[in-house]
Amino acid sequence: MAQPVLEVKQLQTYFVSAQGTRVVKAVDGVTFTINEGETLGVVGESGSGKTVTSMSLLRLLPAAARIVGGQILFQGEDLVTKTEKEMRAIRGSQITMILQDPMMSLNPLFTIGEQIAEPLRIHRHMRGKVLLERIKELLRGVRIPSPEVRLREYPHQMSGGMRQRIVGAIGISCEPRLLIADEPTTSLDVTIQAQYLNLLKDIQQESRLAMVFITHNIGIIAKMCDNVAVMYAGKMVERAPVREIFNHPKHPYTEALLNAIPRLTDRSKRLWSIEGQPPDLANPPSGCPFHPRCPKAEDRCRREVPPEIQVGENHYTRCWLWEAQAQ
Repeated sequence: MAQPVLEVKQLQTYFVSAQGTRVVKAVDGVTFTINEGETLGVVGESGSGKTVTSMSLLRLLPAAARIVGGQILFQGEDLVTKTEKEMRAIRGSQITMILQDPMMSLNPLFTIGEQIAEPLRIHRHMRGKVLLERIKELLRGVRIPSPEVRLREYPHQMSGGMRQRIVGAIGISCEPRLLIADEPTTSLDVTIQAQYLNLLKDIQQESRLAMVFITHNIGIIAKMCDNVAVMYAGKMVERAPVREIFNHPKHPYTEALLNAIPRLTDRSKRLWSIEGQPPDLANPPSGCPFHPRCPKAEDRCRREVPPEIQVGENHYTRCWLWEAQAQ
C-alpha cells in the first residue's frame, strides 16, 4: 500500500507569552492523513486554528509560537525535527502554499516573470532560455493569456483573478508533492471563484499532488475535497469523507455549520446562525470547548474534554454523544 504524502499525528502548536505566563493552545492534538491526489478540506470559523495548522506544516510560525508536541510526517520524514536549512530546501519545492491575498504574496517591485522564476532558480537551478520557456508554460497552464507579454508586467497591472492564478503558478512551479491553499478564493467574486476552483482541480488531476484546502466556506468543500476536517478551538472536532460529513454529520458544530448554509428552497425570513462566539483560547471553557454554544450539551460536556471517537469507516468525532459507539 502506498505511503501517505502527509501524516500529522497529535500536532500541538502553542503561543507562549514572553514571561511564559500566558499560553494559547492554537492547535491542540490535530491528526490527519493525506494521500497522493487527495484533497483535505479544513473548515471552521475564524480563530479555529486552520491557518496556524497550515503554517505549522511549513514551520513558518511567529516568534511566540512553538510546536510543543506531535509529528508532521512528510513522505515518511518528520518535519518537526528538521533544521531550518533543511526546511528551506522543502518549502517552495516539495511543499508550497497559496495565500488568500495575492497582493500580500506578490512583490509590487518585481515583474510577474521574475517572481515565478525565483523558486525555479533556487530549487531547480534553471537559467536562460529553459527558465523562460518554463515561465511561459506555467502562465499558459493557469490560463493567463499572452504569457510573453504578461511575464514582463507588474502585479498592479493584473486583475484580482489573474493575480491569484499567478500565485498558483508560483505554487506549482517546482512540481510539489503537497500544496496548501489557505482561503485562496476569499478575495474573488463568485464567477472568478468558480473558474479558479476548476483550475485547481485540473492542476491536481494532471500532477497528482496532495492538497490541503483551508476555507470558512463549507459549500466550497463539497466541490473541492475528498475528505473534510472540521476545526473548532484548535481541535479537529470531526473528520470524515466529504459525502459522510454532508449526509451524516456527527458533531453538533458540524451540524450547525451545515444548517447555516443558505438554501434557495428555504422561504423563511431569517438565516440560521450559531448562537454565541468562539471561545478565548487563552482562557478556554472547561470540558468540551463547544459546550457553551451547543444545544445538546450535558453535564459531562461541561466537565470533561471528549476524546476522538471513531463512529464509522474513516469517520471520527469529538463528542460524548457517541461514547457508547466507541465501546
